Amino acid sequence: MTLLRGDALSEAFDQGSAAYDRLVAASPGYHAHLRRSARRLGLPDGGAGLRVLDLGCGTGASTEALIAAAPLARVTGVDASAGMLERAAAKPRLTHVEFVHAPAEALTGRLAPGSFDAVFAGYLLRNVQDADAVLGLVRRLLVPSGRLAVHEYTLGGSPVDRVVWNAVCSTIIRPAGRLAGDARLYRHLHESVNTFDTAPEFAGRLRKAGFQDVRVLPLPGWQTGITHTFVGRTAREA
Repeated sequence: MTLLRGDALSEAFDQGSAAYDRLVAASPGYHAHLRRSARRLGLPDGGAGLRVLDLGCGTGASTEALIAAAPLARVTGVDASAGMLERAAAKPRLTHVEFVHAPAEALTGRLAPGSFDAVFAGYLLRNVQDADAVLGLVRRLLVPSGRLAVHEYTLGGSPVDRVVWNAVCSTIIRPAGRLAGDARLYRHLHESVNTFDTAPEFAGRLRKAGFQDVRVLPLPGWQTGITHTFVGRTAREA
């Protein structure tokens, strides 16, 4: 299939926003894994005085994970889907968060360089039209020694990882999407992982984009070898 991109993907997420939280909550470990990845940013002092960007915040699950990890940080959530953002802004725990409706690729000029101490990107990079351009933007938005954590479906090196992913999608994820009336979105979810970087490839992409101290960290449960946290930093001097 042709993967959804740009406006077509935003529209699919708009349509799927009503059922999205319910469907992902049925995935074992979904919220716990986001919280683990948010903690891996390693923000000190509960995030006091720090500005954190949640890039591709969706319905706010990742935003809630960031607030749990750094309750004193000032968090900004960005997403291309108006429907997903509407769900996020309605959550009681997120009323103090600033939400911005924009594709990641369109943030140049809207957010100043060095605006953030840390960036979290959950399930985003495989969905953008130019992952390298978005990573370059993220690097510019961060202060020197700024922190990045990417939480993403990126298959590991074992053929078993791909077999498990395809089996879970075929028997659980795509049927659930069809029942919710969002077959196109969940078909995209399935195939976007198969066509995206493996975990070692994505780590290399981060290093090529100028991030330092890049590490690939596994997540537990059935997603071991399927979902990873990638952490890195910008250079100490701009």
